[in-house]
Amino acid sequence: MPTTWKLTIEYDGTKYSGWQEQRNARTIQGELRQAAEDYFGGPVDLQGAGRTDAGVHALAQVAHLRVNDRHTRTPADIMWALNDRLPSAIAVVEVERASNKFHARHDAVTRTYLYQISLRKTAFSKRYVWWVKDPLDIAVMSRAARLIVGRHDFVCFRAADPSRPDESTVVVVESAELDLDGDMAVFRIEASHFLWRMVRRLVGVLVKLGKGDITIDEFAQLLDGRCRPTLDVAAWTAPSSGLLLESVRYKT
Repeated sequence: MPTTWKLTIEYDGTKYSGWQEQRNARTIQGELRQAAEDYFGGPVDLQGAGRTDAGVHALAQVAHLRVNDRHTRTPADIMWALNDRLPSAIAVVEVERASNKFHARHDAVTRTYLYQISLRKTAFSKRYVWWVKDPLDIAVMSRAARLIVGRHDFVCFRAADPSRPDESTVVVVESAELDLDGDMAVFRIEASHFLWRMVRRLVGVLVKLGKGDITIDEFAQLLDGRCRPTLDVAAWTAPSSGLLLESVRYKT
């Protein structure tokens, strides 16, 4: 009978090719699997709540770890052993026993991402922000962010995902807001799921709006799925450095 553990993980994704395992690339999932298989002495089933792109970080990624294990182990034992084997940029911050039916991705209700835009040069958090040098109209960006809430066709904001060619581009966004905290503009968005590069492209367009390069009406048209050649959303994709997976919510 397998045993299932729910892991909560934080990581600095700067030097990694994203969450999902790939051949000939360092990934967060790959590092975790290697650590877990070394500790448990055999193969494990390890799945995350969501894929993060290369360079993207996580404050609380969730994964399930399913393993056939005859030994009695405590959550503290597992957390210590995995952290002892993981590189410094990856840390398991919580381990909980879970039902064998628990699936980190399928059982997730919503995911929340935040994006940090620095309005000044920063010496200490360069890896975790996008420094925008131009003046930004935060008020109009905040107003536009609120328009994102609800059901929209985000076809203009997605990158084609070859692994999911038939994926619907309609997403229901539970909440979206952009607030100013000192010299940092923080965009936070919660939804059941996200399209590939959707959040980074939303941020890129919001910055274009804040600079005055596009109007809020043009932003609203993009939210309606009315893509235009003159609005080059792909070219405006925000850097991965400022994006963090903040949390994953499950049914209680």
